[in-house]
Amino acid sequence: MYFLDEEEKRLLLRRILPQARERDIAPELRGWNWDKPPLSPIYDVRLGVYEVANKYCPTNRDVYLRRVLGVKAPPNRQMVEGNLLHGLLCKMIIAAKKAIYEHGPDCLSAEDGLQAMQMQDFVQIEAESLSEEDLEEVRMKAKQLWEYEYHRLIARVQDVLARQPHIGPDALVAMALPVTVDQRLNGAFLGLSSRLAADAFVFSESMVVDIKFGSKERFHYLTTTGYALVMESLYEYPINAGCIVYASFREGRLRVERDFHFIDDELRQWFIEERDERMRMTHEEIDPGLAEGCLPRQAGRESCPFWRHCHPG
Repeated sequence: MYFLDEEEKRLLLRRILPQARERDIAPELRGWNWDKPPLSPIYDVRLGVYEVANKYCPTNRDVYLRRVLGVKAPPNRQMVEGNLLHGLLCKMIIAAKKAIYEHGPDCLSAEDGLQAMQMQDFVQIEAESLSEEDLEEVRMKAKQLWEYEYHRLIARVQDVLARQPHIGPDALVAMALPVTVDQRLNGAFLGLSSRLAADAFVFSESMVVDIKFGSKERFHYLTTTGYALVMESLYEYPINAGCIVYASFREGRLRVERDFHFIDDELRQWFIEERDERMRMTHEEIDPGLAEGCLPRQAGRESCPFWRHCHPG
């Protein structure tokens, strides 16, 4: 899911990144200027990137309920499924790296190497909050995801070994699997949580990657923008590109679409405005009220985890 095919890599390297470098980013919107306005936080409130970036609630009342009233709502069905599928991908990447470090160039032929990674070791989906029918659907999606990712992992390692047969394990990991999953970041410089977790960072392309299992939304760009700003504040090098990977399951098949985008001035300014507004709402304990466009119940399920708190009875 995190690895680009040759066409996508050419598009990124020959068009998107060069164009991004040509676009001047306002210096005050680079993350390393976190100690000056507008990046310097006004309020002493620590929010997660998801609390700033998610706009599923039109009035942001979900943040008010969670942060001010301390409401702990159980995740909805879509959130549980997304967490399980994200976890599957993380486990596969980590297991593949472990096999390479243990066996080096022999990782493909070793008994407990890459090709010995079995589906049942990863697709053991259990969640008490899901019905047996929903669990079966998630297991089916997990199998499709496993098959897609497994064959890509094998192919990437085979390709590197064919070109560099005497490569060491550390270099093999760097060349075949140049991605850090579940990247932990300290967002304190920007007034964000000190325990952030980005989906992935592809260091060969210097790009933040986020996977979504739902429909496209423009505000998804705020997630990659937030993590890019945090990484700039920590490491002081520019992050100009983001990629949202949309995974969907239709007619028994997995479909993957990658949405590359510039992390430009507009997105950076948008993220900062959203951060400041939600910080102010939390600090001053302002209830933004119910949204007119509350998501309705879908197929008998509550799409918003805070639905019962906003619509008691």
